[in-house]
Amino acid sequence: MKFLNPFKDDIYSLLRLMTGLLFLQHGTTKYLSFPVTKYSGVDPTSLIGMAGMIELVGGALVAVGLFTRPAAFVCSGCMAVAYFHEHFPQSFFPILNWGELSALYCFVFFYIAAAGGGKWSIDAMRKGGG
Repeated sequence: MKFLNPFKDDIYSLLRLMTGLLFLQHGTTKYLSFPVTKYSGVDPTSLIGMAGMIELVGGALVAVGLFTRPAAFVCSGCMAVAYFHEHFPQSFFPILNWGELSALYCFVFFYIAAAGGGKWSIDAMRKGGG
């Protein structure tokens, strides 16, 4: 698939953008009740409420590529805690404990923390590079 090589920086930025936007919606449902889910209107002092704030702020920062590395690192840690606190006790296997999404977010955010904002980011505009 070498034909994609010229686009790898653009594809990475698209991955970062979409990961941030998809994560952000977990926060918007908890704090803005949009869209309405069973998690809408959570107590901000609860564990789910604190995770919602990380999802809301961290997802937005990762999506636009601002303070990308620290924001993605915090999001990665949040998802590690979510996995081990909520999913792992139910089963070792993510397919059985419904933890695939938390595990995947954890590792994608960990990669983003290492790689930075990429080509299409505010970080790149501020520093002249991703």
